[in-house]
Amino acid sequence: MATEGARSEDWAGYLERFHQQRAGITETVLSRCVDRHGLDPYQWAVQPAGRAGPVLDLACGSGPLWPHLTARPYLGIDRSASELSLAAARGARPLVGADATALPVADSTVTVVVCAMALMIMKPLAPILTEIARVLRSGGRLVALVPANRPLGAPGALVAAGLVAATGPLRYPNDAALADPTEAFGRAGLRIIADDTHRFGYRLTGTARADALLDSLYLPGLPRRRVQAARAWLRALATVGATAPVPLRRLVVTPGHQPA
Repeated sequence: MATEGARSEDWAGYLERFHQQRAGITETVLSRCVDRHGLDPYQWAVQPAGRAGPVLDLACGSGPLWPHLTARPYLGIDRSASELSLAAARGARPLVGADATALPVADSTVTVVVCAMALMIMKPLAPILTEIARVLRSGGRLVALVPANRPLGAPGALVAAGLVAATGPLRYPNDAALADPTEAFGRAGLRIIADDTHRFGYRLTGTARADALLDSLYLPGLPRRRVQAARAWLRALATVGATAPVPLRRLVVTPGHQPA
């Protein structure tokens, strides 16, 4: 996640440093999130992906989606060598270091593109969406998992309010485009077929979990005193075993234009 300070920060450089220093942190947190049925975000993300055909895991990170996709041809792509090293260690393959604006994939060869917790930060968005549309087969789909602001639930709203009081509003480079994504996707020749939100919970059972949650947030340019305030808030919640809300949004997109 990102704060308003992102506007004054070189995002490419910030992200490179973040994922070099904290490789695997996103998976560390999200793999410990569950909904009331015990479902985790990665399980939710792959539900619309189907079970057949080649899959491209775009911005694959440490490879958290790979265990759910092993029964089909798989390709993981990421810019971070540190994240790809973790993905390789778990057995994900093949893996390629590449930029999302120039995918090393032939036209119309991929049944599903999955992209977990990256579409909101990848820049520039327009050519990335064009590349996704290029590699997808007719009838294929993009499934993208991104952060959401809701639902929070009453207890969760208090937890989130304390965190935001310390960090400021959590924002991302592509917030404006994704707020109403019909136009951005439409320009790339993509059509939204589903747009859902779902709340998960991250149990703060100790200091390590509290620190991991904070460390997973994109907070470029945030003053040290505010980082310390956020850490103190989460650690205080951990003393009582509070659950932090993690609301997520799942976009399912297919090649084709939006209906008039």
